[in-house]
Amino acid sequence: MNLNKILDEAMELDASDIHLICDNKPMLRIGRKLVPVSDSEILTPDDMSELYDYLIKGNIDRDEVFNRTRKLDISYEYKDIRLRVNISLSDDIPTCSLRLIRNELPTYESLGVPDIVRRMTYQTQGLILVTGKTNSGKTTTLNSLINYINENQNKKIITLENPIEYKHESKKSLIVQKEVGNGKDTLTFSEGVQNSLREDSDILVIGEIRDKETMEAAIETAESGHLVIGTLHTKSCAETIDRMINFYEVRDQRTVKYLLSALLKLVISQRLLPGTDDKLVLVPEVMVVDNVVSGIIRKDKLSVSEIEDAIQSNAEKGSIGLINSLAELFVQDKITLDQAKAQIEEKNLERLNRTIMQLRIKRDRQAR
Repeated sequence: MNLNKILDEAMELDASDIHLICDNKPMLRIGRKLVPVSDSEILTPDDMSELYDYLIKGNIDRDEVFNRTRKLDISYEYKDIRLRVNISLSDDIPTCSLRLIRNELPTYESLGVPDIVRRMTYQTQGLILVTGKTNSGKTTTLNSLINYINENQNKKIITLENPIEYKHESKKSLIVQKEVGNGKDTLTFSEGVQNSLREDSDILVIGEIRDKETMEAAIETAESGHLVIGTLHTKSCAETIDRMINFYEVRDQRTVKYLLSALLKLVISQRLLPGTDDKLVLVPEVMVVDNVVSGIIRKDKLSVSEIEDAIQSNAEKGSIGLINSLAELFVQDKITLDQAKAQIEEKNLERLNRTIMQLRIKRDRQAR
């Protein structure tokens, strides 16, 4: 197997991922489709063992982590790109997934991230969350925001990542990037967050809030006067609130609700859909946490529908409902109606149709 040939073809075809799996040809993900590498052979167990040895490069710590946990996340550099590499096992044979990361970061505008998200980075303290399912572009959005802050604000930014994907150079801001894991810069996300309090940082970026300990440390950091920007694997703004609260025991949830209602400033939940031009389109849902949303968070029983209604009716403050995003993208001919309908529950189809009609009327009036 010629890994460099595969990487060259992936770069030429603008692939986002490479999948190397035993008994299969090497596959590229282009858009949302899987395409075999040209003139490639089916990968053998020996190929995968050689690939593992090549990526590990004799690093004893990496080998120990993989043998103990049966998985490994590392970074790899080739020519002018970085790759995020995940190695796991299938039938006791290594299997690899490689994510290509361009050194040139797209701007938040070109990604389709609403401007309110950028404006919120000027908050002096609080909690901002970028959420979405796997492969929804959270890391790209997060790093585009870091780059914007770096170019426009005079701050000390600490990032905690596993692994580090984009390498930032200090511009107006001072940036310290730390990799999380055994043998890395900090052992765990929670320990890295706790230590940031002693590093005189202004902004802390947490690559993934995945457990109660990290959440507690993030809240403590935000409470002590820092801006914390993090990511969560959730599919909506309302689910994000629910996930954060459910990190805690029932007896502690009331306290956490009051803390979140005071510290949480904004949640952006994003999805990526294949557009009508075959390019991926960002579908954002944005929740600006005002007094109404704070009141809903503090209630004994969290109501997902109340949060969704609050987002939908709070457009003047920058909130953007999922239905509004889908309707806007359809009216702009960026996605199809079937795609828009597939992203929402059946009970909301009427609201989607109504919103599309309102946007078309508004567009027609502006065109006159």
